[in-house]
Amino acid sequence: MSRAERAQMAMMLEVSAYPKPGNVDRCHDYADTRLEHFLASTILVRPVFDAAERNGGRVGRLIREAVLATNNHSGGNTHFGAFILLFPLVLGGDIEGAKAVVAGTDLEDAIDFYAAFGLTEVRMGKSDDLDVNDPASVDAIRERGMTLLDIMAYSADRDMVAREWTNGFRLTRRCADLLHAHGPGRQAIVASFLDLLASVPDTFIAKKHGMEVAEKTMRCAAGVRAGDRDLAAFDAECIEAGINPGSIADIIIAGIYVALGEGWQWDS
Repeated sequence: MSRAERAQMAMMLEVSAYPKPGNVDRCHDYADTRLEHFLASTILVRPVFDAAERNGGRVGRLIREAVLATNNHSGGNTHFGAFILLFPLVLGGDIEGAKAVVAGTDLEDAIDFYAAFGLTEVRMGKSDDLDVNDPASVDAIRERGMTLLDIMAYSADRDMVAREWTNGFRLTRRCADLLHAHGPGRQAIVASFLDLLASVPDTFIAKKHGMEVAEKTMRCAAGVRAGDRDLAAFDAECIEAGINPGSIADIIIAGIYVALGEGWQWDS
């Protein structure tokens, strides 16, 4: 399986697994974002993955091209966080290669990334002063000479996807290990999702609902893993409240990519 195929497969497998509390899957949609929007993104982005594998390139530019390629459906942002993790992995091949890719980013990567960010509807933290909707932010990035890794470091304390760039893809590695430990197939993805959700507050939830809700969701997931809570009921509660662990989903996609490259079987 090529790197591009693995990336595309990881995106498809994540959204197809169920139940993943609060997130779109084959059993439920949100009003404005549905399963077919996620599946459309997995198809539309494939030429960008192919180009990255075949020709290499700047990670910031590739993320921007991926957003442009997947921005022509009505479902809004579906995979921006996943692209932030996948393109270093596709360029580098594995986690060690991805570390080298992110360490080699520069100012132009940062500017391309901010252009991509501005095309999405990704939720910003209240304290973010480098607002993607403010043209002065790009000027500030230029004046500071910030690389894309600097941008991720700037956001790492409040965004777990950005944090992966600064900590050596730690949760991505853990997710891949969990998939191997849980065995093959769809249920390994669900179990790994719950394990991560039970161990770290999802920063997408925190940005949308506050850290208290993110931590409560984490405790509820731990209750499910301990057998003290019902998974279906927890899923229904999250959907009703609009609590969707989108950052965990992005890391699951990256973890699946890594695990597939290590021989993990998705169809057993």
